[in-house]
Order: sequence, then C-alpha cells, then structure tokens
Amino acid sequence: MPSETKIDKEHYLINKLSSKYIGDDAAVIGDTLYSMDAFFEDVHFKREWMSMAQIGRKAMLINLSDAIAMNAQPQYALVTVSLPKDITNAEIDELTQSLESTAKEYGCEIIGGDTVGGDKLHLSITIISKSDDPLLRSGLKHGDILAFTGFLGESKRNLDALFRGEELRDSSRFFEPVLRAEFIAKARPFLRVGMDISDGLYCDTNKLLDINKYGFNILKTINDDIGFSGEEYEMLVGFDPKELEPLKEIAKGLNLPLTVFAKVSKNNKRFKCKSHHFK
Repeated sequence: MPSETKIDKEHYLINKLSSKYIGDDAAVIGDTLYSMDAFFEDVHFKREWMSMAQIGRKAMLINLSDAIAMNAQPQYALVTVSLPKDITNAEIDELTQSLESTAKEYGCEIIGGDTVGGDKLHLSITIISKSDDPLLRSGLKHGDILAFTGFLGESKRNLDALFRGEELRDSSRFFEPVLRAEFIAKARPFLRVGMDISDGLYCDTNKLLDINKYGFNILKTINDDIGFSGEEYEMLVGFDPKELEPLKEIAKGLNLPLTVFAKVSKNNKRFKCKSHHFK
C-alpha cells in the first residue's frame, strides 16, 4: 500500500490547482460536466486477475460513475490507452469492444483519445456529460443526515481474496461495480449533496465534510472492513432529516438498502483514512 506521505502528495497536488471548478466528481461548466479517471495496471488492477473485457468494462464504469453520481447523462468519452508490447491484437479487440459496449449501455459514445506504447496497460478516460440539476458535494447544513446506498465491504474482501490467489465469480463487485443511476435520478429532489464512494466511506466522508467545513456525530458504528473498502461506487448522500422517509421509500422501491450512519455537526471530527490502492 502507498505510504501516508504518498497520499499527502496527491492531496498536495490537487490543492495547488486553483480552478473554481475543482472539488466535485466532475467539473460543472454551464450544463456540461467534465470528468476523468485513470485505471492503471498494478495501481488499480493486475492483468492476471482480469480478462481484457473485464478491464475495459471496469475502466469505463468507474468513469461513468462520476457523471451518474452527479445526476448527469454521459454523452461522449475520450480514451487514452498505454499498450504494453506483449498485448495481442485479439486482446486489443476485446478491450475496445468492452469499452464501447459499456459506454453504449449508458448512452455514451467514444469519440476519440490517444494510444501510446508503454510497459503496462494503463487507461485514462474523460467523460463529457449533461445535467440541468447536477448533484454537488457542497451545500451540507448543520443537522443534515449522511447515508450510503447498498452494502459496502465486498470490494475490499474481493481484493484481499485476489491477493491470496483466490478466484472470484464474474459478478464480483471488484470486477463489476453497480452504478445507482435510477436512485439518483429519482432521489435528486430530496438530496442536498452526493458523491460516489471510490476511495472508501471513511475517506470520501472526510472529503464531503472538508468541502462543507463541518464534522459529524456517528449514528451507526462502521467497522474498518466497510469504512476502508475502496472502489465500491455506491452513493454517499447528505440530506435534511425531513427527507429521510421519501428517500427510504425510493430506495425500497428499487430494493436498495439505504444506511444512515452520521449526522452533520459543528465539530472537527474526521474518520481515519488510508489509500486503498496498491503497488
């Protein structure tokens, strides 16, 4: 795992950028949203763990997740791929077909990008999306409730299993993140803030609190296996307590768990946080 110094350098770099558009899952400019995520071999995955189709699909899903989390409709994608020398044409075909078919599922078209030679398989994807009511990270108020969708912890359990040399089923959360597009679309009128859980519930809750300059009081104890589980891509949301019942009804209608775990408070409390990436 990277050291705490590595994590601090990542935050340091982001904090050195001064654009007013930085801070959300995507940069919002008018009704257009721009987002980009990397999916790098030996940082986010190992090639021996996944087929090319699984690599392409997850790379696209985790990028689409930023748009979905902000109540936006993905429109276009730009894909940059670093191709190692040992990759075959058949593997390239499998990768590109997976990228395109996954994007198409969400109404998104790959319109360009770049390819370079490299020692490892790295992908970087930019998503351009549209929204007339984006869900931001800023806007929390004192007394608001924090909750998350679905069940957390599977991604970390599956990653640990892969390190032990075990095989995972194809439907594993590590291979196949589930995006909550329908929940966000229906719940948007009742939500104050939201973001996808990519760096773990602990770290992402801290990000939300940092932006809004609040702390929290815990309402439901979270264990570390849940709190540190990164790349879950469930939703972390904040809302006025009076909106809890309609949100629970929406979640129930989708057969989706909604777990309330904290209340926004005027303190400086933060969860302990560490990177979930590996070398």
